[in-house]
Amino acid sequence: MKLKIASLFFFISHLVSGQGATLFPKLEFDMPKMTEPVIPTYRVSLLDFGGVPDGASLNTEAFAKAIEAIVSKGGGHLVVPRGIWLTGPITLKSNLDLHVEEGALILFSDDKTLYAVVATSFEGLDTYRCISPINALEVENISITGKGVIDGNGDAWRMVKRSKVSSQQWKEIVAGGGLVSDDGNTWYPSESFKKGVEATNNFNVPDNASMDELKEYKDFLRPVMISIRNSRNVMLDGPTFQNSPAWNIHPLMCENLIVRNLTVRNPWYSQNGDGIDIESCKNTWVYNNSFDVGDDAICIKSGKDADGRKRGVPTENLVVFNNIVYHGHGGFTVGSEMSGGVKNVHVSKCTFIGTDCGLRFKSTRGRGGVVENVYISDIDMYDIAAEPIRFNLFYGGQSPILEDDQETPEIDDTPVSVTEETPSFKDIYMKNIRSVNSGVAGFFQGLPEMNLKNVNLDNVYLSGNKGVSIIDADGMSFKNVTVVVTEGSPFTIYNAHNLTFSGFKVVSHEGKPVSIQGNKTTNLTFSKTDFSSPAKQMLIGEGVDPKTVKLK
Repeated sequence: MKLKIASLFFFISHLVSGQGATLFPKLEFDMPKMTEPVIPTYRVSLLDFGGVPDGASLNTEAFAKAIEAIVSKGGGHLVVPRGIWLTGPITLKSNLDLHVEEGALILFSDDKTLYAVVATSFEGLDTYRCISPINALEVENISITGKGVIDGNGDAWRMVKRSKVSSQQWKEIVAGGGLVSDDGNTWYPSESFKKGVEATNNFNVPDNASMDELKEYKDFLRPVMISIRNSRNVMLDGPTFQNSPAWNIHPLMCENLIVRNLTVRNPWYSQNGDGIDIESCKNTWVYNNSFDVGDDAICIKSGKDADGRKRGVPTENLVVFNNIVYHGHGGFTVGSEMSGGVKNVHVSKCTFIGTDCGLRFKSTRGRGGVVENVYISDIDMYDIAAEPIRFNLFYGGQSPILEDDQETPEIDDTPVSVTEETPSFKDIYMKNIRSVNSGVAGFFQGLPEMNLKNVNLDNVYLSGNKGVSIIDADGMSFKNVTVVVTEGSPFTIYNAHNLTFSGFKVVSHEGKPVSIQGNKTTNLTFSKTDFSSPAKQMLIGEGVDPKTVKLK
């Protein structure tokens, strides 16, 4: 009976959740029916267990006692009332709802001695990190609900690049303690953090190290704020999640996951300040959320390189709709850690305003994995600094807009052997997309040995300073696509095959509308274009056989 009631409630919530009616999209793939976690009605307040909401008293023990009491009753709801609740890590258990009431602030302590070093996964690799402020492992039927705020005190954990803040902010950060790098461009919160940077060559995961070495640079092992691993029937509904030490929300190998009505915030300068990273999860809904973060906003992953391939768990059956993203490196991102694969993804009715990229796909040689069956529709983008649509299979960790300490990656366009380490992106469908005022209208780059395959754009409008580039792609389709640029050629094609253009329109103030390059470019078909003599409007480079360009 309880299950039927929960299913009915979930159906009703489909219609009324958020500020207005929510009409769930029709999916392009089969997906099991989603249900909310079923949690007993037993309900207690944190005040009942000695909690003190004064912003100074540590409530770690009160949270632990309350959760154990709820577990002993078979589960229930832990209510966090209005007030400032300073605490150390909180470990969630099965059949538990953490309900953060409006006006309540859970503030995690900046005392790093409270956060033990534990085995976990970060950036797709098996590693060790400090335990997450909110963590759960191998549980079922859990939720975090309410209209309160959960703050990870991330400024105490993260380094800060001088180029990302104003001169006044930099002065205040340096005056607050910590130390500055030898070149004066980076602030570290402690000597321990600086040692970790010096011991690491792989982004933010230290090289092979003993536990003693890890303890020496513990401060560097920043945790994700919300870590939920190997769990079922998980729901996040309502709160604001902000100021995380590393990623904000990280569901890993979860099944039946609902993420809705959240506000997810990080300072724009926050290093690795992702919004949500959904990794190797199955059957997930993400809707009615707002993101304003320091890195990718909605990011899809499945492990990195050998560790990810060994795990072999894809992210699959994912539905993302009716979300808004403000600042972020990417609005919706797949990769770069996608070694376990990503498949059956629906993204619709999202708005990206001021992100570096809109739809961002990234990987590199060595990853392996297949991204396929991705359906994206009804996306509106404005003021995108780089590209509204970006595929980059030579990703090397750079931001879409290069930072002061980053250089344009070197690209080796010599084909290499295809192995299990070769990433593949294919069967991706985009329709009803509009982007206005971007830096670059679009970028699609595959690998010479593994082209982007079967990427399709239908009813798409892209305007920007510079045009669209297509590099190492096979079987792309452009139907009713308009590209408007102010500089150079609107469309450049290099070493691409089997491309079809129908109802294709380009507008440029300078340069040829279409530039075709690369001696491996073959079989391009243009029909129903808006210019009367397409051949005269194309720049066909040396080595390209003019006969391979077909005009209908």
